[in-house]
Amino acid sequence: MEGSFDPMSYQAHRILLVDDDRRLAGMLATYLHQHGVQVDAAETCEAALQRLKSGAPYVVIVLDLMLPDGDGLDLCRRIRTLGQPLSAIPIVMLTAKGDPLDRVIGLELGADDYMPKPFEPRELLARLRAVLRRPPLVSERPALILGDVRLDRDARRVAIRGAEVDLTSRQFELLMTLAEAAGRVLSREHLMDVICGEALDASDRSIDVQIGRLRAALGDDPRKPRYIATVRGVGYCFRRPGAIESIDG
Repeated sequence: MEGSFDPMSYQAHRILLVDDDRRLAGMLATYLHQHGVQVDAAETCEAALQRLKSGAPYVVIVLDLMLPDGDGLDLCRRIRTLGQPLSAIPIVMLTAKGDPLDRVIGLELGADDYMPKPFEPRELLARLRAVLRRPPLVSERPALILGDVRLDRDARRVAIRGAEVDLTSRQFELLMTLAEAAGRVLSREHLMDVICGEALDASDRSIDVQIGRLRAALGDDPRKPRYIATVRGVGYCFRRPGAIESIDG
């Protein structure tokens, strides 16, 4: 029909709405159905995961921030770790909260768009169309494995000898930058530019503080570093497995 939902290369016009507001779910289902979209509803995190794992061909997940059995932000993170094709489904987050930090965290965890409640169904339809016009992720990037360290680029997860390491977003970016250049020395100026997008002042030692916190999270002894070595007067280097022991001063 004219004006119907057109998800570009996707074949199924089906979305998953994760929200415990049954009135909202019913209203959206009715409105979107008129535009060629089928809505499946889940009221909890666990119900949403079960629907996703059932193999239904969802083209978008519309996810509320507040759910009875958990946090929508945590569910977003879990979805992004499920692997292809589930991890590539676009996510539009909904929330009644007005805190801009929620939006930032949601986008950092992998949400594609964000809508505050209340909203007009017509606006949600427009957001769905916009999200689906973006090029879909074709394939997962392979994990980066260096010795006993595994870095999952897409899920933004790090594990050492199989045990997951809890890193902040900035720490993950810093570690990934170092690991992708393993064996090469990266200057403090370059590292600061990567994680902050700004040049490092000659008197600014904040990158050293960041490296210290990253080492602590990895359990890396700064006096005898297993992973991140200091090159005096230059910067830092992620050791290649089997490399000659110390390049520290």
